[in-house]
Amino acid sequence: MRTLFLYPEFPKTFWSYEKILELVNRKVLLPPLGMVTVAALLPQHWEMKLVDRNVREVTEAEWDWAELVVISGMIVQRADMAVQIAAAKARGLPVAVGGPFASSTPDAPELSLADFKVLDEGEITLPMFIEAIERGESGGRFSANGEKPDVTSTPVPRFDLLQLDAYDSMSVQFSRGCPFQCEFCDIIVLYGRKPRTKTPEQLIAELQYLYDLGWRRSIFLVDDNFIGNKRNAKLLLPVLKQWQMERGYPFSLATEASVDLAADEELMQMMAECRFDSVFLGIETPDEASLATAGKLQNTRSSLEEAVDRISSYGIRVMAGFIIGFDGERIGAGDRIVQFVSRTGIPAAMMGMLQALPNTGLWHRLEKEGRLIEEKADAKGVNQTNLLNFVPTRPIRDIANEYVDAFCRLYEPHAYIERVTSYYLRMGLPRWQKYVPAAFGKAALPAWCDVRALLIVIWRQGIRRDTRFRFWRSLWRVARRNPGVLEQFLVVLAHNEHFMEYRAVVRREIQDQLRALPPEPPAALALPTLQSA
Repeated sequence: MRTLFLYPEFPKTFWSYEKILELVNRKVLLPPLGMVTVAALLPQHWEMKLVDRNVREVTEAEWDWAELVVISGMIVQRADMAVQIAAAKARGLPVAVGGPFASSTPDAPELSLADFKVLDEGEITLPMFIEAIERGESGGRFSANGEKPDVTSTPVPRFDLLQLDAYDSMSVQFSRGCPFQCEFCDIIVLYGRKPRTKTPEQLIAELQYLYDLGWRRSIFLVDDNFIGNKRNAKLLLPVLKQWQMERGYPFSLATEASVDLAADEELMQMMAECRFDSVFLGIETPDEASLATAGKLQNTRSSLEEAVDRISSYGIRVMAGFIIGFDGERIGAGDRIVQFVSRTGIPAAMMGMLQALPNTGLWHRLEKEGRLIEEKADAKGVNQTNLLNFVPTRPIRDIANEYVDAFCRLYEPHAYIERVTSYYLRMGLPRWQKYVPAAFGKAALPAWCDVRALLIVIWRQGIRRDTRFRFWRSLWRVARRNPGVLEQFLVVLAHNEHFMEYRAVVRREIQDQLRALPPEPPAALALPTLQSA
């Protein structure tokens, strides 16, 4: 079976990082890990090709070659999923769809032309699909019906199908699921509340495969909560540290975790010694009442500011997600997020308006209350530039305007440099460097693309723009007081090349959506006209 894997295009998002990727001559931040995992689960005698549409277009020769088209994606990719399904069907090709969007909304109109819907986790449903193909069936819908697979049987993904040079980082996965029950989160809907992990040997085999393919840059562990199963994470980390040491620490690592990471000194130390350079935290909001409303009680048990400081002290950069628009939220929520981020210094603070994702606790509650807003036919999926998809408890324009104001203030160039500087002056030194064996101790010369990127950032931020004085002053302060983090400091300063552009995107797209809304009555919950918006 000649199988063509198509990964749909992403719209511009907070994580697009186009301007940064341009600096280092790369196309995309991360590869489609789900697709190369599916490729490893299919019969290995099948011929396979993969086209990531974020890297390049599909060629006519590839369409002609294919006997089966496999498409997977997230909600934010729904528009291009529909385009690619239609393109395949126009050429008379059978189409199988799967992944988070198909699994959460299998009856979505964008998927109506697909012949096969392979839902949930592939370890269970792909064998059903293969059997149907071998029986000569021309369509079908395959569901795990709530069953969750043992991921210790998951094979090493087919990383060889990827155009490796196009990506800034590679992805691997250690665990699925999260023990918490946040009302708005769809992770527990898709993967359950009992975190399941691979064995340390499995993850090391994946890293070794990437190493053998020549990969030497960052690895992102895409676990939605890497420490959801702390016991198994602590079993992995010593093995991972040893593997890194034996090869001179070829990979920097990043992941996502819950805020309670800050309460486990042993775990932070182990991660730092493995070369985890950054971790994404779902902080959501500094407002405890909103956290309680959202069921995110784990964020109310200790100081969030102290949590950020403790994790940073181990040389692990904190990235964080924030949400505005919770029920019962007081006016000024956006301003409180700005104050929190400014005090903690978090460089990458992702913000978005609350979205009710399909089949989450929030979705079902709002549906019961009659507050969900029917989607437009041209909906682009969940993105940081979308208005809330439900009727909020305060005026939607107030929430949207607070969001735009907060985001633009966070990424105003002078404010960004000042925040990043204050963060790196407090940042702990990397703990892993003392474990680099003497044989690997001599640093390699930087690649030309990295030198070129640095020169462009210096030209733009340190010479051409009015940030020049602040840029050089900040560079001097970090170089003098905390030189061990200088390289990462410069990389994070470069990130604002993307955020400066994305500020304009946020402002424009939110304003366009607000102009399209009908007049809003004074009472926040009395907004029936929004149902048609």
